[in-house]
Amino acid sequence: MGGVNIDWDLLRREAVAMTRRAYAPYSGVLVGACALTGDGRLVRGCNVENASYGLTLCAECGLVSDLAATGGGRLVAISVVAGDGEPIAPCGRCRQLLFEHGGPDLLLDDPDGPVRMDALLPGAFGPGDLDTRAGT
Repeated sequence: MGGVNIDWDLLRREAVAMTRRAYAPYSGVLVGACALTGDGRLVRGCNVENASYGLTLCAECGLVSDLAATGGGRLVAISVVAGDGEPIAPCGRCRQLLFEHGGPDLLLDDPDGPVRMDALLPGAFGPGDLDTRAGT
């Protein structure tokens, strides 16, 4: 990816560390995420549940917020893990969030090797669709 060195072990370790900051009193499923940006920064997030389940924030939501709060940019690679330290797939909403901030080339940590975002969200609706699909 454009000469950026991706240290998957580091991303996964940082994601595991974020599971310890998760707030999951309802499901008990701790989730942490860590991503590499195009300029080499690491951004992180953890899930934050809410008694009104629909208001729960996934780890990827926190990560995207961290991305914006620390200067923006593009996500290049991400590791999302459960409390057991193993990769966990992003939900549909989070796939859309990650596509928005990483595009089709974003790489996701997977036990069988990195997976491109466009394989997880084929035919994604993205920012470019707003210009081409807007009515006149």
